Amino acid sequence: MQGKIHSLESFGTVDGPGVRYVVFVQGCPMRCKYCHNPDTWEMNAGTPTDTDYIIEQYERNQGFYKDGGITVTGGEPLMQIDFLIELFEKAKKKGIHTCIDTSGIAFNPDNEELLAKFDKLCTLTDLVMLDIKHIDPEKHLELTKQHNDNILKYAAYLDEKNVDMWIRHVVVPGISDDEKDLYKLGYFIGQFSNLKALDVLPYHTMGKTKYEKLGIDYVLKDTPAMEKALVVDKKKAIIDGIKARRAEMGK
Repeated sequence: MQGKIHSLESFGTVDGPGVRYVVFVQGCPMRCKYCHNPDTWEMNAGTPTDTDYIIEQYERNQGFYKDGGITVTGGEPLMQIDFLIELFEKAKKKGIHTCIDTSGIAFNPDNEELLAKFDKLCTLTDLVMLDIKHIDPEKHLELTKQHNDNILKYAAYLDEKNVDMWIRHVVVPGISDDEKDLYKLGYFIGQFSNLKALDVLPYHTMGKTKYEKLGIDYVLKDTPAMEKALVVDKKKAIIDGIKARRAEMGK
């Protein structure tokens, strides 16, 4: 089976545990204001690439991936779930650690046919890195042009399926850095037993040049980068929410 692939990276170090082979798929329905890969948005683009080719490329440098594996990111990987299932089936037969970096936007628990595919994918996935853009529904819609209800349901679904989950959150000045919202995010994810890590990432402005080259208006062009020193306090607000939820649950 072929997937629509934007690019491939041989030595990823920030895409899950260890050194990883990273597959960037093409296509994403989200329109995050701070997205630094707007060239991955278009659904009907990308290079058709076979799952066997990806496995072969991984095995060429397998010695470097001793403590890593394959991560599929994007774009939005779950928009190509059939491709993802086949790729991970082949990976697991070879003992390769599998990871998905996703926004969760493609999850729909009301679609039985699609849910069956998600169930299958869970049996083949070692780790999901879930990007929660904003915990507040209205602010999430303003930031991404998409609702976050199914994204939050996806987090709960992964907990039910006992799939390890890392939460990622980008803090953008004036948009996703309010400590009350961060606390609420922590309180939400604090209920999940599958939560293994929390990455709080400072917003950067490195995407400006790419938008200019693509002729796309960068709506955050006047928003300054988040000071890295402030991220410690922002992460603490999320952790405080996690602790509060777990205290209520007696954990």
